[in-house]
Amino acid sequence: PVPTPHGDNHHLWINPNDNSKMINSNDGGANISNNGGKSWSSQQNQPTAQFYRVITDNLVPYHVYGGQQDNSAIAILSRTNDAGIDWKDWYSVAGCESAFLAFDPDNPEIIFGGCYQGIIDKWVKASNEGKSIKEYPELGLSIAPEDFKFRYNWNAPIISSPHDRKTIYHAGNVVFRTKDGGHSWDVVSPDLTRNEKNKQGPGGGPYTNEAAGGENYNTLMALVESPHEEGVLWAGSDDGLIHLTRDGGDNWADVTPPNLPESIINSIEVSPHDPATAYVVVMRYKFMDLKPYIFKTSDYGQTWSPITNGIEGEHTFVRVVREDPNRKGLLYAGTETGLYLSFDDGLNWQPFQLNFPVVPINDLTIRQNDLVAATAGRSFWILDDLSALQNYPANPQGITLFKPKDSHLIFGGSIDRPVPGLGKNPKSGVTMDYYLSEKTDSLELTLEIFQNEKLLKKYSSQKPKDFQSWPGGPPKPEVLPAKKGFNRFTWDFSRKTLPAVDNVFVYGDYRGARVGPGTYTMRLSLAEQTSETTAVVLPNPKVKATSADFQEQQEFLGQIENTIREIHESVNQMRSAKKQVEHYAKLLEANEDAKDLLEKGKAIAKKIGDWEENLIQPKQKTFQDVINFNNQLNAQLMHLKGFADTAEPRVTMGAKERLKDLLNQWSGFRLEKEKIIQEEMKAYNQMYSTLGLPAIILEE
Repeated sequence: PVPTPHGDNHHLWINPNDNSKMINSNDGGANISNNGGKSWSSQQNQPTAQFYRVITDNLVPYHVYGGQQDNSAIAILSRTNDAGIDWKDWYSVAGCESAFLAFDPDNPEIIFGGCYQGIIDKWVKASNEGKSIKEYPELGLSIAPEDFKFRYNWNAPIISSPHDRKTIYHAGNVVFRTKDGGHSWDVVSPDLTRNEKNKQGPGGGPYTNEAAGGENYNTLMALVESPHEEGVLWAGSDDGLIHLTRDGGDNWADVTPPNLPESIINSIEVSPHDPATAYVVVMRYKFMDLKPYIFKTSDYGQTWSPITNGIEGEHTFVRVVREDPNRKGLLYAGTETGLYLSFDDGLNWQPFQLNFPVVPINDLTIRQNDLVAATAGRSFWILDDLSALQNYPANPQGITLFKPKDSHLIFGGSIDRPVPGLGKNPKSGVTMDYYLSEKTDSLELTLEIFQNEKLLKKYSSQKPKDFQSWPGGPPKPEVLPAKKGFNRFTWDFSRKTLPAVDNVFVYGDYRGARVGPGTYTMRLSLAEQTSETTAVVLPNPKVKATSADFQEQQEFLGQIENTIREIHESVNQMRSAKKQVEHYAKLLEANEDAKDLLEKGKAIAKKIGDWEENLIQPKQKTFQDVINFNNQLNAQLMHLKGFADTAEPRVTMGAKERLKDLLNQWSGFRLEKEKIIQEEMKAYNQMYSTLGLPAIILEE
């Protein structure tokens, strides 16, 4: 035997020209061997998990949960403060590879998870301990389904009631309910399947039995409770039946669409906008029928309509449909090959692939206005912020800036290039979408951000012509995308970039400090057209702080930035004056009448230079120079800005004391500057005027 890094091996390719080179695929990923299988490459570097279902909690940032084929059920962060989402950001939870998961999304400390043959576990995060709570704990391995007391699907549904999170439902061929954490269960339905005994024999043959539960039939595959009405439950079976109860399970009605053939009811979605409306996804791939089947009812299943127009392709059968919670009739369909959208309640569909891989989508959910997908082979994917789709008009004209979802003050985690082996974080900041109906050509598109009518920052679609870069200088301005159609841009919470002193290295960040919680106005402009909306910035709920703390931080940072701005503008102003004096000195060096003027000019230039040396450090050219040459007043203020510009807003007493000292220093240097201007420069100008020198002097 040839050992491989993971079990359940499905495919082995051997190089026909060199049989020492092999590629193996299995339920954990793929591996390469260059020595005939003696060793294999790692598969811990590829997002190839096969997730059956997906569920999320309501934490900030939220976690994504699911059971992955031939691996554990896991929870993983949707974003981090690091360069990416890695191993430390996920952990195993209840259940196993085929798990449905259920919990209180506001407090996911106790998680219920399933496994094959109806196994269900309760896992407590605090203790990291689990307990099996199966309704009737018989060992089902090797037993034919017809001999079970209860039959369970490989992917048996488990849900928590949206009306009482302590109420958990579990589905076999009947529906079970517990209100005491699985200590006791009630059967709240009859057998809701076709219960065909001739299809409940041994799972395998002729060589092995393979009775692990994957071949169980006449089981429930989908279960959902209405978010509008407690006790209204929809159940779908793997043999093509749909049942509904409106009284908590006392009475069930068969609401299967007429003439629906034997099939898998894989997904049932109750509309978040209408309690009588539901969307049902039917799969018949096991019968070699790969066509899409979606049915909609608006009367609790009394009548049904097929809604698949536009979903095309030889193998594009549908696995799941979800309705957008913020826009009625906006539907998302996960198919065998990717994602589809409908803006008209399923009457017409269109592909919406973007950068999504061609892969089966097993499940979809929407959390904090993100669309989260569970795939069969490419792990979890997240489409950040659905605002553009939710607000997209039927016939957009001109420019349209869509209102972004509320953003939390979560810093870090944003990188332009993904790190191999890590999950990609969303960008930190307010991500906004906008639509341009035409090309902008040479016209400038601008985005302005205001707070209380005060301009905080401005972005442009045009690259600045006069921008210069140097080590330790300001960052290159971000250019606003301006292509025809949809555009996306992220404001990183920062205010306008601070002015610089040319070619001076500063140990610090020229970007403006980040804003605090509040409502901000966004204005998109193109020629005479404007589109305006607001963006809400919320505090990170994991940071314990008051509104007064944020207010004090913003005032503190504003004071620092105003001082840095004043220092740099003063240095630039005085450098300009010094340059003029030196220029006149060169022009008048041969003029005997200007001898005293030239001496005065030299004295002024020296005083400006001496004054400047206290404010900036021109000797610093690289990062290494920070430890070689003194960091002057501007660098000290830059450092203090970074020290205080943190997610936790309380300004320390040490920071307040330091700013007071730095402001006192600047006060003295400001007076020194004014003295040079009012005394030295005035005297120089008077001498120049007395000499009667021409305003324009031609160089020899």
